[in-house]
Amino acid sequence: MATVSFGLGILPLTGRGQLPPSLPKEVAGIRLPDTALALSAADLARAACPLFLFHHCMRTFVFAGLLAERDHVAYDPELVFIAATLHDLGLTRRYASAEHSFEMDGADAAKEFLTSKGVSEARAELVWNAIAMHTSMLVEHQAPQVGLVGSGAGADVFGTDISSLAQDRVQRVVEAFPRLSFNTAFRDMLVDHCHRKPYAQRGTWLDAFCRVHNPGVQYGDLENRILNTRIPTALRVPDAVIPVAAQNRSPTTILRSESR
Repeated sequence: MATVSFGLGILPLTGRGQLPPSLPKEVAGIRLPDTALALSAADLARAACPLFLFHHCMRTFVFAGLLAERDHVAYDPELVFIAATLHDLGLTRRYASAEHSFEMDGADAAKEFLTSKGVSEARAELVWNAIAMHTSMLVEHQAPQVGLVGSGAGADVFGTDISSLAQDRVQRVVEAFPRLSFNTAFRDMLVDHCHRKPYAQRGTWLDAFCRVHNPGVQYGDLENRILNTRIPTALRVPDAVIPVAAQNRSPTTILRSESR
């Protein structure tokens, strides 16, 4: 089997799944950053991700750009490109931690990469936030450009807002970065992630998905935990722990005073 090197690893070439020699300069009117840092991030992703996932990351950036254009969102092309390019690293075994969600693992890997390149804390933190929160509603409380990775990924995975984009431009995105077997391959990757780390996605969008695909795993029952929790309560607080000045005041007065 033939192989090609992209700086950080050797990847196989397999017929329809061949990697292009370089990234295009622009797709559907969205320019792909070609700074040394952006290209290094692309090399890292190519080395770590199967081709269907790498293409998804590229489509995520272009869709993010198209949605930003539609909504008049200003953004840093280099940082959003890097965040989109690296946002699914946590789904790969190379970058998966033992316990964290894949979003956190991807964010940590991206920040480590940026720090190693001398990127400032503020810029690295923006990328970390964009990746860590790309599947979370919490991103709505961040600067608009931080949410572009989630918007682009949502467009590619679920078709969210795709109908609002010019269909000829959407077609050019898919032509530049073919979907290959993305739907089933991505589903299978998520199942594998859930099997390896059955508790990592608790409280996230993948929580129910992981439970379905791990029928033999015993997950905690939130309702039972709440109803069955027993916390001992003292009938009377010993005088020794009450300040002398407060000993002649009522408990209600003390609580109001201490809460200020």
